[in-house]
Amino acid sequence: MGIGGEYAAINSAIDELIPARYRGRVDIAVNGTYWGGALLASVLFLLVVKHLPGSYSWRVAFLLGPALGFVILFVRRNLPESPRWLLMHGRAEEAERAVAQIERHVEETGGTLDPVDESKALEIRPPSNIGFLVLGKTLFAVYPRRAILGAALMITQSFLYNAIFFTYSLVLTKVYGVSPSSTAYYFMFFAAGNLVGPLLIGRWFDTIGRKAMIAGTYFTSGALLAISALLFKAGVLNAVTQTLCWCLIFFFASAGASAAYLTVSEIFPVEVRAKAIAVFFAIAQTFGALGPWLYGKLIGNGTDHFELFLGYLLGAAVMITGAAVELILGINAEGRSLEDIAEPLGLTPAPSARLSDLGENSPLTRVFDAPERPAP
Repeated sequence: MGIGGEYAAINSAIDELIPARYRGRVDIAVNGTYWGGALLASVLFLLVVKHLPGSYSWRVAFLLGPALGFVILFVRRNLPESPRWLLMHGRAEEAERAVAQIERHVEETGGTLDPVDESKALEIRPPSNIGFLVLGKTLFAVYPRRAILGAALMITQSFLYNAIFFTYSLVLTKVYGVSPSSTAYYFMFFAAGNLVGPLLIGRWFDTIGRKAMIAGTYFTSGALLAISALLFKAGVLNAVTQTLCWCLIFFFASAGASAAYLTVSEIFPVEVRAKAIAVFFAIAQTFGALGPWLYGKLIGNGTDHFELFLGYLLGAAVMITGAAVELILGINAEGRSLEDIAEPLGLTPAPSARLSDLGENSPLTRVFDAPERPAP
């Protein structure tokens, strides 16, 4: 209930409130803070939970999450509602007040606001009902290439993450003989690597570009995983060096995975954005659930390393496949407004032929592009 709602709400809010030139790095950084929570959980386990009697420790551990989640109720009250969302629901006056509040805050803090080009003006009709039938038609009939891109990025990162993260303690205890009570120390560094990656290289998704960075992080993490698999098969790794390998691999994979959420949240029309995120997240987790089951089987009792070696190679191939799909179908969305990336469904007059899936530089796109609309 929590994650299913929050991923849709958080990514939609970031995309609709953050300036286009910063949208990528902010979205990736915020998604990466998942691992800040994982790091905090490891620290709390070592400092508090580990020292409690068994009958209390698991109860305290389970209560820590809701306690932190309760804080969000107060954070949310201080966030403005998305003007785009308000407009989509016919609440134009509230949208104007939200924009005025944001502009006033920018000016009071010393920022400057350039006038908006009149050519960017759009006239939209608030939709009466956007159900799953309209959503399915939009995703898979109007934007099929984008749907394939989003599904590929989400499925590949979900498979790798679930496979490695949810069986990590099994590898530490069964393969490397680490005490179960000590696995939290290794998780701390694993989580730190996942957190630092998006924070350090997230800005490059706005400067170098989406396609190059997403494909690059997916390919790099897959290649590094393949190399670590060879080292694992050769028997030269121990618990510490294996963890260091994971930290390096997921430094890149974490940024790429966060960019997958960014991708599915910015390449579809505003009316279906939140639902699109939810749909692709559900699709990803359906396939991602296979990872822990498969890798758990491959780990077995920890004595047969060859099967797990093949599993690591499979994970590497999955990520490299995601990189290839991004190179073929990826969209250069950096620095562009959401309405430039995907026209609203309620655009008036009706949107022109949807040729954006043909690619940025397709001759058909150039020929059939509608002329610039005058301001309403």
